[in-house]
Formats: sequence, structure tokens, C-alpha cells
Amino acid sequence: MTSNRTREVHDALKRRCLYHWLEHPSFDREVAIIRRRLPDAADRLAGQVARAAQRLRTADLLKPPGVAESLDWTEALVALGVRDLDPDTAARTLGTVLKYREDQQRVLGGGVLDALLNGG
Repeated sequence: MTSNRTREVHDALKRRCLYHWLEHPSFDREVAIIRRRLPDAADRLAGQVARAAQRLRTADLLKPPGVAESLDWTEALVALGVRDLDPDTAARTLGTVLKYREDQQRVLGGGVLDALLNGG
């Protein structure tokens, strides 16, 4: 069971829980997860999504993306026939990886998206 801190868990339940915090995977591990779950994704696309997600996690966001969002994003891109993630496509599909409007606006404004995709 996980709350992902989305809602408060009652103290009586907390006393009965074991806590184990997991860090986000390394870049290579995240690419491997994407490739295993979405084998139709191009290798380059899997790497681009993983790299962008890793960079988004270091941004000042309300909800940084997890691996589930990386998978959602890749799945959407594959469904659209994308093999190479460019800034326009990333901007149009950003809602699959960022769930808050404020986060999307922050990334879309000020050149943050270009920096994410181009290593800036």
C-alpha cells in the first residue's frame, strides 16, 4: 500500500505499516523498464523520455514524474507513431507526464522544455 503523500493516512494505520522508501531508478534502469514494458518504443525514444523525466525530477515541480509517468508518456508517444522526441511533440504530450497545470506552465515557459530535451 502506498499513499504517495496524496492524502493523510490515519495514525492507527501508520502504526501497523512498514515503511520502505524507494529512490527513482538510474537512467539505464529507467530505459530498461520502459523497453521491457513498451517493446514497440524505439530505443532512442525510450532514452529521450527517460532523460527528460530524470531532468524533470530535479526541477521545482509540485509533482515530479515517477516511472509510471515515464511509461504513460512513452505509451502516448508510441500510439502517436513518434520515434524521436522533439520539442513540439513533447509540448503537446506534456500532460501525460506532468499532472498539474502549474508544472506544465513552468516547463513550457522560459525555455525549460528545450533545456530538458537538449541537455541544458
